[in-house]
Amino acid sequence: MATPTGDWQTFRAARALRSGGLVAYPTEAVWGLGCDPANDQALARLLNLKQRPWQKGLILIAANWAQLAPWLKVSEAPEIAAAHWPGHATFLLPARDEVSTLLRGRHDTLAVRISAHPPVRALCESFGGAIVSTSANRHGRPTPTSIRQLRHQLGPGLDFVLNAPLGQGHGPSRIMDPYSGEVIRA
Repeated sequence: MATPTGDWQTFRAARALRSGGLVAYPTEAVWGLGCDPANDQALARLLNLKQRPWQKGLILIAANWAQLAPWLKVSEAPEIAAAHWPGHATFLLPARDEVSTLLRGRHDTLAVRISAHPPVRALCESFGGAIVSTSANRHGRPTPTSIRQLRHQLGPGLDFVLNAPLGQGHGPSRIMDPYSGEVIRA
């Protein structure tokens, strides 16, 4: 069973992210896999470990809007996104032109979320910005809900596991287009 995260774990996880590492961490509902979104080598390594096509893009998760703003063309969160944040909802917003295609895929938008889950918020704050957030599983495989399942799927590909409790959510976050209202992933 996971134990509450201590400052030393959060510090070590953030240090691993800054050094180009891949970190597994608990999100609102499932184990997440993250890296520094500004590090193309880390992004490539993450995509390779997950066996995920780069064209799909990845999600950025943050503790606040200021951590997402450098990645986006919009200066503030759309009203519908602001109403759901912090929370377990992801929105597609226009990405800056210089955002790596390894992060945004073949899209001109970026999937972003401001988390309400304390371990995620602490990790983003310790790291000093938004981090990649994708489910910690190989593409097409079930998403782990325990550290044992996590290690079974991704094992030695991980540089650090932030041992803290999962939130009370059920399944990956819903992804929506805040401008059209279209639900991309329920």
